[in-house]
Amino acid sequence: MAKIVVKDTEVTVMQINNEDYICITDMIKAKDGDFFVSDWLRNRNTLEYIGIWERIYNKDFNYTEFAIIKSQAGLNSFRISVKELIEKTNLICLQAKAGRYGGTYAHKDIAFEFALWISPEFKIYIVKEFQRLKEEEQKVLGWTAKRELAKINYHIHTDAIKRNLIPVKLTPKQTSVIYANEADILNVALFGVTAKEWREANPNSKGNIRDYATINELICLSNMENLNAVLINDELSQKERLIKLNLIAIQQMKVLMEVENRKLLKLPVIEN
Repeated sequence: MAKIVVKDTEVTVMQINNEDYICITDMIKAKDGDFFVSDWLRNRNTLEYIGIWERIYNKDFNYTEFAIIKSQAGLNSFRISVKELIEKTNLICLQAKAGRYGGTYAHKDIAFEFALWISPEFKIYIVKEFQRLKEEEQKVLGWTAKRELAKINYHIHTDAIKRNLIPVKLTPKQTSVIYANEADILNVALFGVTAKEWREANPNSKGNIRDYATINELICLSNMENLNAVLINDELSQKERLIKLNLIAIQQMKVLMEVENRKLLKLPVIEN
């Protein structure tokens, strides 16, 4: 569930069956005068559009019953509610929701047509705000995908540690210390600080240093985890690996910065 603001009107956007639905009950507040969704449904053009949409996207749509309802459109006595329309025709483009975020929701295709009924200007603005919302969601999804990739590669990384750096007789506590040290090699190589140093410098921040990384840093971190696993298998010492990984991080971040022209943190150089 998300909110967009269109011409000073706050409108709810909700995912229903993996599709975007927009609250037309919210939208109607932008129309001058006292109007209801049922007023919009009385319009023959409205029902014509809904019927075509349902025939294309809804295999269970009862078009026979819908045709009877549509034939009454335009009569002074004709009035139908969203709930009644859903019950009689099994349409899916409109949804009636109860509760805190209750109201009538329309699939985005229908909601944009409803916006035109409010005013052409309102439709233009709601399409613009909806597109902005989708772009913001894609940015978040991109960051999450990179974060998950880093987590997956970390399992490869820790497996190499277990097979090459942890003696059989170590206790679980001692093992966890080694894992922490190895994770900090990557932290120091990329961020210039250990996880503990970052927490001490950011006592009010939730999560850890990697939760605040940029997408470019997460891409670099994912590559470094794989490279560190290879270096561990080659039996390089921690110091040797730290120096190599730091130089690799600097080189990769420079490339990413040139490609995407982003302002990123300057990586520290670790002296021999």
